[in-house]
Amino acid sequence: MQSPPTSEWVTVTPSPLSPDQLSAWVSDPASGAIVTFFGTVRDSSTTGNDIVSLEYETSEELAERRIAVVIAVARSRWPEVGRIAIHHRVGEIELGGVAVVVAVSSPHRQEAFEAAKFCIDAVKKTVPMWKREVWVGGSTWSEEATDILNAEDL
Repeated sequence: MQSPPTSEWVTVTPSPLSPDQLSAWVSDPASGAIVTFFGTVRDSSTTGNDIVSLEYETSEELAERRIAVVIAVARSRWPEVGRIAIHHRVGEIELGGVAVVVAVSSPHRQEAFEAAKFCIDAVKKTVPMWKREVWVGGSTWSEEATDILNAEDL
């Protein structure tokens, strides 16, 4: 996965994600703070079954466009933020695997924390992504679905 020459890096991919790679990519001399969040597949769900994997489905092109909007809104709210990277997996991800990574750099920690929190919350609420929970002997689409919102409205 090659990083872009800009200050934003958005990817929706079936390939494994690397929080360390994104943390290193957002680092720059003007930034004294780097906040990296990554969401992993946990073993429990609202169904009460022991999850062994998750499967994510989306239109990669649409999801990347929506994530770019999330970044634009974050930049409008925290203009001092340096680089922002958001990567999301699609396809099957086994227990413990990384499903999403948000990395943000900023001169100061407050803005980095706030922008990173906004980004992960906005991705969950504004990017159309469907999640299937898989357990031994069965699977179901996640019941945690909500209406898709616009990032500007958050």
